[in-house]
Amino acid sequence: MGLDYQTVLWNSHKKKYDLWIAIGVFLYLLTFIGITILTNPETTAETLIIRAFGTLAIALLHIVLLIGPLSRLNSRFLPLLYNRRHLGVSMFLAALIHGAFSIIQFHTLGNTNAFYALFTSNLEYDSLTNFPFQVLGFFALIILFLMAATSHDFWLKNLSPKIWKGLHMMVYVAYAFVLLHVFLGALQQQPSLWSISILSIGFIVIASLHLKAALQESKIDKQTAIKVEDGWEFVCTVDEIPEDRAKIFIVQKERIAIFKYENKLSAISNVCKHQGGPLGEGKVIDGCVTCPWHGYQYLPANGQSPPPFTEKIATYRLKKIANEIYVHPEGLAEGTAIEPIAL
Repeated sequence: MGLDYQTVLWNSHKKKYDLWIAIGVFLYLLTFIGITILTNPETTAETLIIRAFGTLAIALLHIVLLIGPLSRLNSRFLPLLYNRRHLGVSMFLAALIHGAFSIIQFHTLGNTNAFYALFTSNLEYDSLTNFPFQVLGFFALIILFLMAATSHDFWLKNLSPKIWKGLHMMVYVAYAFVLLHVFLGALQQQPSLWSISILSIGFIVIASLHLKAALQESKIDKQTAIKVEDGWEFVCTVDEIPEDRAKIFIVQKERIAIFKYENKLSAISNVCKHQGGPLGEGKVIDGCVTCPWHGYQYLPANGQSPPPFTEKIATYRLKKIANEIYVHPEGLAEGTAIEPIAL
């Protein structure tokens, strides 16, 4: 969290991950160009750039789409999620270079406006094998541009998290356009069993990991109270919650996180105000619940971000009977202070 908006916040972790992104991009381009020159030396420089940056963008897009489910399945991938924005912007820049050179190469040599020619040079929109695949790539690039242009927290704050999240979920629409763009383009030009197989495997891996993560999350959502005492729902015993950590439970169809810290217990909403991150998967640092996604913090006793920040989340009442923890299912207003349960 920061008091002021900065163009780019490069802390030591982001510097390290951005360096690895730059190294990876450089090595990929160097390897692709080297192999192409050795196996197909007559390839023109323009075609080499189009193919190198196009395949790079597709590779980065697959990595971006894999980070989400991987971080849900294994917390060791959370640092990648924390730095996914820079990876996404790098992917867009690669796609932009690919798209720009493609338009220059194929649509600027005539008398027609290049963008008009993009949509009219092939009008077989009713054909599958001859569909104007370049149009699909163009729309995918527009979506990726909107995501890259609004990746900063300034836009998240001013568009509202709900609208911002909806906009960035369009990455799956862009992914569908990219797959169709490549498959239909390959059908019309140089069908390659190798490239089609790689894309098919990538799609299967992404779909499988998303499905696995969704099934894991659904198990949490299907949890019901084991026993109820005068409206209070039993959730677990004290020993089941690790120190400075939380356990997540479903109460009234809402996820809540019960944290154990400083020999106390507090219950708050599991949903971070920033991007809906799972607070219960974070930990207590310097007395604050810290979201594992981007580090937003909340005081566990009142659900308020420490001043001067103003984010607030709902809190829940707890009671302890012997070693058992009970929660009242009705959440209190966001930012309501509740005396923690002493252990």
